[in-house]
Amino acid sequence: MYAVIRAGGKQHKVALGDVIQVEKLEATDAPVEFELLAVGNEGKIDLPQSGAHVTGEIMGEGREKKILVFHFKRKKQYKKLAGHRQPFTTVRITEIAFNGETHKVAAAPAQQG
Repeated sequence: MYAVIRAGGKQHKVALGDVIQVEKLEATDAPVEFELLAVGNEGKIDLPQSGAHVTGEIMGEGREKKILVFHFKRKKQYKKLAGHRQPFTTVRITEIAFNGETHKVAAAPAQQG
């Protein structure tokens, strides 16, 4: 089963347990809820009813690799170079709820050492 969510102005196709990078979110300890656009299960695509949501937990934050922005005008001796690093938040999808059904990620087994 998978879901299509909207986060940061972009759409992402996610499944339970997926780890995705979305536009930077405010860091909190509470779970993050995303707007649910569609749900796919066994070859069928359903549009969600009211109360449908996708929940995830924040795993960390970071910044993408540097992108160079270069402005140039020929014959005018004009050159300008700037860099940009887009911030992101890493989120793990933990729950998909729609049409009265709730699907959660199974808890990880405890490690013995």
